Amino acid sequence: MTASLRMDKWLWCARLFKTRTLAAEACAAGKIKLNETAVKPSRDVKLNEILTVQLPQIRKTIQVKSLVKSRVSPDMVVDVYTDLTPVELYEQLKLMKEFNYEKRDRGIGRPTKKERREIDFLKDI
Repeated sequence: MTASLRMDKWLWCARLFKTRTLAAEACAAGKIKLNETAVKPSRDVKLNEILTVQLPQIRKTIQVKSLVKSRVSPDMVVDVYTDLTPVELYEQLKLMKEFNYEKRDRGIGRPTKKERREIDFLKDI
Protein backbone atom coordinates (compact mmCIF):
# COMPACT_ATOMS: atom_id res chain seq x y z
CA MET A 1 0.00 0.00 0.00
CA THR A 2 1.19 3.50 -0.76
CA ALA A 3 0.71 6.70 1.20
CA SER A 4 -1.18 8.35 -1.66
CA LEU A 5 -2.58 7.56 -5.10
CA ARG A 6 -3.83 9.60 -8.06
CA MET A 7 -7.53 10.43 -7.85
CA ASP A 8 -8.45 9.04 -11.29
CA LYS A 9 -6.57 5.80 -10.67
CA TRP A 10 -8.15 5.30 -7.24
CA LEU A 11 -11.66 5.92 -8.59
CA TRP A 12 -11.04 3.32 -11.28
CA CYS A 13 -9.47 0.82 -8.85
CA ALA A 14 -12.43 1.27 -6.47
CA ARG A 15 -14.81 0.41 -9.34
CA LEU A 16 -16.66 3.72 -9.27
CA PHE A 17 -15.90 4.17 -12.98
CA LYS A 18 -15.54 1.59 -15.74
CA THR A 19 -12.34 3.08 -17.16
CA ARG A 20 -9.62 5.35 -15.87
CA THR A 21 -10.36 7.75 -18.72
CA LEU A 22 -13.97 8.12 -17.55
CA ALA A 23 -12.71 8.78 -14.01
CA ALA A 24 -10.32 11.47 -15.30
CA GLU A 25 -13.09 13.07 -17.36
CA ALA A 26 -15.38 13.13 -14.32
CA CYS A 27 -12.67 14.86 -12.30
CA ALA A 28 -12.07 17.40 -15.06
CA ALA A 29 -15.82 18.06 -15.31
CA GLY A 30 -16.04 18.82 -11.58
CA LYS A 31 -18.08 15.73 -10.67
CA ILE A 32 -15.63 14.60 -7.98
CA LYS A 33 -15.46 16.86 -4.95
CA LEU A 34 -13.45 16.95 -1.76
CA ASN A 35 -14.80 19.37 0.86
CA GLU A 36 -17.16 20.90 -1.72
CA THR A 37 -14.20 21.68 -4.03
CA ALA A 38 -13.71 20.04 -7.40
CA VAL A 39 -10.51 18.02 -7.68
CA LYS A 40 -8.18 17.35 -10.59
CA PRO A 41 -7.41 13.81 -11.80
CA SER A 42 -3.79 14.17 -10.64
CA ARG A 43 -4.66 15.06 -7.04
CA ASP A 44 -3.51 12.51 -4.48
CA VAL A 45 -6.11 10.60 -2.50
CA LYS A 46 -5.32 10.03 1.16
CA LEU A 47 -6.83 7.71 3.74
CA ASN A 48 -10.06 8.76 5.50
CA GLU A 49 -10.85 11.53 3.01
CA ILE A 50 -14.54 11.99 2.25
CA LEU A 51 -15.36 12.38 -1.44
CA THR A 52 -18.58 13.29 -3.21
CA VAL A 53 -18.93 11.48 -6.54
CA GLN A 54 -21.66 12.52 -8.97
CA LEU A 55 -22.61 9.44 -10.99
CA PRO A 56 -25.20 9.59 -13.78
CA GLN A 57 -28.16 8.80 -11.51
CA ILE A 58 -26.96 9.31 -7.95
CA ARG A 59 -24.57 11.41 -5.88
CA LYS A 60 -22.46 9.14 -3.68
CA THR A 61 -20.60 10.20 -0.56
CA ILE A 62 -17.72 7.88 0.21
CA GLN A 63 -14.86 7.64 2.69
CA VAL A 64 -11.52 6.25 1.55
CA LYS A 65 -10.56 3.18 3.62
CA SER A 66 -7.54 1.93 1.71
CA LEU A 67 -5.32 2.81 -1.22
CA VAL A 68 -4.93 -0.01 -3.72
CA LYS A 69 -2.48 -0.20 -6.61
CA SER A 70 -4.67 -2.26 -8.91
CA ARG A 71 -8.37 -2.71 -9.64
CA VAL A 72 -10.16 -4.80 -7.03
CA SER A 73 -12.85 -7.41 -7.53
CA PRO A 74 -16.45 -6.37 -6.88
CA ASP A 75 -16.47 -8.42 -3.68
CA MET A 76 -13.52 -6.49 -2.25
CA VAL A 77 -14.94 -3.00 -2.84
CA VAL A 78 -16.17 -2.91 0.77
CA ASP A 79 -12.52 -3.00 1.88
CA VAL A 80 -11.59 -0.01 -0.31
CA TYR A 81 -14.20 2.58 0.69
CA THR A 82 -17.13 3.13 3.01
CA ASP A 83 -20.36 4.28 1.39
CA LEU A 84 -21.82 7.16 3.42
CA THR A 85 -24.66 7.84 0.98
CA PRO A 86 -28.03 8.02 2.75
CA VAL A 87 -30.25 4.97 2.22
CA GLU A 88 -33.09 7.28 1.13
CA LEU A 89 -31.20 8.15 -2.06
CA TYR A 90 -30.89 4.47 -2.98
CA GLU A 91 -34.58 3.93 -2.27
CA GLN A 92 -35.46 6.95 -4.42
CA LEU A 93 -33.30 5.57 -7.26
CA LYS A 94 -35.00 2.18 -6.98
CA LEU A 95 -38.42 3.83 -7.07
CA MET A 96 -37.47 5.85 -10.16
CA LYS A 97 -36.34 2.68 -11.94
CA GLU A 98 -39.60 0.92 -11.09
CA PHE A 99 -41.74 3.73 -12.48
CA ASN A 100 -39.62 4.10 -15.61
CA TYR A 101 -40.24 0.47 -16.53
CA GLU A 102 -42.61 -0.35 -19.33
CA LYS A 103 -44.30 -3.69 -19.72
CA ARG A 104 -45.65 -5.12 -22.92
CA ASP A 105 -47.58 -8.33 -23.11
CA ARG A 106 -45.82 -11.15 -24.81
CA GLY A 107 -46.67 -11.80 -28.44
CA ILE A 108 -48.13 -8.40 -29.34
CA GLY A 109 -44.99 -7.37 -31.23
CA ARG A 110 -43.01 -4.18 -31.33
CA PRO A 111 -44.69 -0.86 -30.62
CA THR A 112 -45.90 1.16 -33.58
CA LYS A 113 -44.47 4.58 -34.29
CA LYS A 114 -47.44 6.22 -32.59
CA GLU A 115 -47.10 3.99 -29.52
CA ARG A 116 -43.35 4.74 -29.37
CA ARG A 117 -44.06 8.49 -29.37
CA GLU A 118 -46.57 8.05 -26.55
CA ILE A 119 -44.05 5.99 -24.55
CA ASP A 120 -41.34 8.61 -25.08
CA PHE A 121 -43.75 11.39 -24.06
CA LEU A 122 -44.66 9.57 -20.82
CA LYS A 123 -41.00 8.90 -20.02
CA ASP A 124 -40.13 12.58 -20.41
CA ILE A 125 -42.76 13.59 -17.86
